[in-house]
Amino acid sequence: MSNLYVQALHVHPVKSVAGTAPDEAIVEPWGLSGDRRWALVDAEGMVITQRQQPRLALASARPLDGGRIAVSAPGMAELVVEVPGPGPLEPVVLFGQKIETVPAADAAGDWFGAYLGVPVRLVHMDEPAVRRPVDPDYALPGETVSLADGYPLLLATLASLDALNSLIARGDHPEEGPLPMNRFRPNVVVAGAEAWAEDGWRRVAIGDAEFRGVRECGRCIVTTTDQMTAERGKEPLKTLARHRRIGKSLAFGRLLVPVRLGTVRVGDEVRVLE
Repeated sequence: MSNLYVQALHVHPVKSVAGTAPDEAIVEPWGLSGDRRWALVDAEGMVITQRQQPRLALASARPLDGGRIAVSAPGMAELVVEVPGPGPLEPVVLFGQKIETVPAADAAGDWFGAYLGVPVRLVHMDEPAVRRPVDPDYALPGETVSLADGYPLLLATLASLDALNSLIARGDHPEEGPLPMNRFRPNVVVAGAEAWAEDGWRRVAIGDAEFRGVRECGRCIVTTTDQMTAERGKEPLKTLARHRRIGKSLAFGRLLVPVRLGTVRVGDEVRVLE
């Protein structure tokens, strides 16, 4: 019997906005059901994240029936956003990649614009099966992803977070630690592993589902943003640069692609198959 198990699950309906921690989630080919199917874009159609707008950390979105979402933020009344019906597709750009989306009602963009103080629009990925392939350098034919940074799921382990926090405590900015897991916005949090063991996980089974461990997750400035205050510091990037540089990445977590669908639950055994 493996000592590894799912400690938490996280679904983020709107990219870069706080999400929910369900007890279980359905695994779809492009990620956990409902995860990162919505995103904000600017007037030029560029996807906006906490990289440009750290205050997105203070907004939240929760899934409702039928794919609808309810969004909330400090000083704002909650808004229910309906899934847009079939209509003209709108191309948006995420990390230089053009992706076709469907615009949400103007009221949703107006709500986020009032909160952020800049003009934005909310868009929805209607058909993840055909809209966006996984990075071809790492993908198998037919693999797709929602509006996540590049891969369907992100897995992180509690042991690696503890190890990272120990390194931060001995570094130049100990006052910035210990960091919580929400800095890294994972989908699956695993307990019971040794620190950094996930670096070598090439195939993992969780509940009914099975995943390909594709590569390490390279981290960006979002990890330096306190998800409760939207304030930025230097950690964990300073410490990752010293201790966790893998190729060109400052690495924390493992990127996964589903190879067998199913349901994953908090408490599920995690089996490393390869």
